[in-house]
Amino acid sequence: MTDAIRVLVVEDDLEVASGIARRLEGSGATVTTTADPLPILPQLASAMSPWDVVLLDVNLPTINGIEVLERIRTGGSLASVVMLTGDDSARTATACMRAGAFYYLTKPFRPTELSAIVDSAARYARLRTHTARRDIPDDATDSLIIGTSAPVRQLRAGIARLAKQDVPILIRGESGTGKELIARALHERGPRGAHGFVPLNCGAIPESLIDSELFGHAKGAFTGATNDRPGVFVEADRGTLFLDEIGDMPIAVQARLLRVLQEGEVRPVGSNGVRSVDVRVVAATNVDLEAAVTHNRFRQDLLFRLDVVTLAVPPLRDRLDDLPLLAAHFLHKHSAEPLALTPSALDALTRHAWPGNVRELENAMLHAISLAPAGEIGVDALPESIVPRARGTRPVFFADADEIVSLAEGKKRAAATFERGYLVRVMWIAKGSISEAARLAGIDRTNFRRLLQRHKIDPSGFKDD
Repeated sequence: MTDAIRVLVVEDDLEVASGIARRLEGSGATVTTTADPLPILPQLASAMSPWDVVLLDVNLPTINGIEVLERIRTGGSLASVVMLTGDDSARTATACMRAGAFYYLTKPFRPTELSAIVDSAARYARLRTHTARRDIPDDATDSLIIGTSAPVRQLRAGIARLAKQDVPILIRGESGTGKELIARALHERGPRGAHGFVPLNCGAIPESLIDSELFGHAKGAFTGATNDRPGVFVEADRGTLFLDEIGDMPIAVQARLLRVLQEGEVRPVGSNGVRSVDVRVVAATNVDLEAAVTHNRFRQDLLFRLDVVTLAVPPLRDRLDDLPLLAAHFLHKHSAEPLALTPSALDALTRHAWPGNVRELENAMLHAISLAPAGEIGVDALPESIVPRARGTRPVFFADADEIVSLAEGKKRAAATFERGYLVRVMWIAKGSISEAARLAGIDRTNFRRLLQRHKIDPSGFKDD
């Protein structure tokens, strides 16, 4: 996660506590350890608790860990509590989960398992915090850009620098990443913010009408032209014109657009007169314009004119740290009643590939709101495109589990969940290359392919277009 995860380790075995601290600090977490929770119990149980995750030993010398867990929950703390114990009995697991534990780990546990659980627990704690307070942190938003991840902070810094520079900007990013929101942020923070922001989707207009949409038309210029129409350049005069999906603009129209950008004048269809316009153009695309130039689908001179400065919008899969904030934002935006994601639902969301990016996440939240019972959104309320990635392999010891199985079965399912999530992440990093992913995972290619088949993961879904 972007901000350091704040972890409290409550463990009377100093060797175990030190090992956990070293592991988590090596991953960037801030770790505090204590053998006795009693002196800090009021702070630990408070709604203003300073920790995201509490790793709590069940068998403590001064007080039973489950009693501490119950006090944490009663006190209103939003921290996620992961119970640690050497007792592998189902009775102990059941007691922990009924008392409100996020997860249950049996010693000895693998370091990779610990890190994955702590990361998931921290995401859930921060989602609960944002949902409970029904707000977004001040540093997480720039009016329209939500997130605190490194890619979003970099994007926000780029917007701040470029907003006041009156130059054309090309926004590149996959469909659904929020390119229009970036364009609006550039407009609102710049000197043209008091004037109009006019968006036009170049791929949604028939070729026969796009000249009229861009440059306007005179009355009688064609059948149906019953009045003069100014066109978007005139509408955006002194403001910003956002040309979305510029790569879909017909090649013949591109020449006329280039002339307007060069001359600062528009000639409406069917008119002999011209009109001067003062417009800042921000364009956006989800296609490779350089490749389009090579294949004669896009004019190179127009690309040079539009691509004075480029802003790259990261896909959601590259900024999963922002997913809890984004999910909370959409829940607040679309639900009149307070709603929260359960740990299993959040875990399913973070394992999803998000080909539709932030737009897909918003649609998923709308779907979930319509199906969720009062108070919370579980896995079953999520869309079918997301649920199959979790169903059958979700951790059963999360707080929303509807059954308690044996510890052995629970471990088996938790291991399957971790394994699938790991495979998905390493495939994204390797951009769909099985050879590279196998190398990163430290296993041979044949076994890696077998794991992909076991979890029904299609490598082609991770390749760059």
